[in-house]
Amino acid sequence: MERRRLGTTDLELTPVGVGTAPIGSGRDWPVWWGPQDERESLAAVHRALDLGVNWIDTAPFYGWGRAEEIVGRALAGRRDDVLLFTKCGTFPDESGSRMDLRPESVRSDVEASLRRLRTDRLDLVQFHDVDAETPIEESWGELQRLVDEGKIRHGGISNHPAEAVERALSVGPVGALQYQYSLLYRVHEGDILPLAGQHGIGVLTWSPLGGGFLADDFDLDTLDADDYRRRHPFAQLELASLRETLRAIGERHERSAAQVALAWVLRHPAVAGAIVGIRNEREAEQLPGVADLQLDPDELQKIESAAP
Repeated sequence: MERRRLGTTDLELTPVGVGTAPIGSGRDWPVWWGPQDERESLAAVHRALDLGVNWIDTAPFYGWGRAEEIVGRALAGRRDDVLLFTKCGTFPDESGSRMDLRPESVRSDVEASLRRLRTDRLDLVQFHDVDAETPIEESWGELQRLVDEGKIRHGGISNHPAEAVERALSVGPVGALQYQYSLLYRVHEGDILPLAGQHGIGVLTWSPLGGGFLADDFDLDTLDADDYRRRHPFAQLELASLRETLRAIGERHERSAAQVALAWVLRHPAVAGAIVGIRNEREAEQLPGVADLQLDPDELQKIESAAP
């Protein structure tokens, strides 16, 4: 697969990376994706890497460490073959979760991730969400110290307002920005994507398939009764026209509707890579088909016209 430079960093990524939120899913976690077999999770990661995908995005939040532990096991003997990205700052509490980006919390969270992932270094660590109680300058300063110590190669920011990114930049470099972006969620075309282009920061998109709603075989009625997507706002959207458009364009290119939806995300010049959650080998095998799919202007117009 082709590789793309992540902004001004020294990291070169395949257009798609392995997302691990679904494989971290558990009943003790606020975002339930339905049951997941760990053997299938390990096989999914291995298959993606065997097919050339070269980066994995995870987080302590995903199953409260479960996803990181699975990734650590999957990468036994293969750590040097993959770029490993994680996050920090999200902790469990009685309401479900809380953000804590105090310097001591940033450090302890990163060190816990290193243990779970069975590695001595992380290629990218991102602040997961906003901590309204801690100035980002303090948090970002601690992350820069971890970079200086060699535990982290680059720092990134996820789900923060543009103003917070600018404040972090006044302290030290920002290696990546991670935000939700898909045909069903285009809010950040007005703030983060232009900011990234202005500063030369690579964007990693989460939920580029809208939590699976844009996948070919997605069927709300077949989901586990407690699957969070049954209550998702996207479940109220009329998506038949968009799915049919994606399917028709996919047939023209001998690709799936999901691969076309991912190609639409990756066509934006600020986007360095799309994070795609996979749960089994079959889903992993869909990833390489995105790398060389180029949509022409007429196809892009048809897709955007069909989107709700």
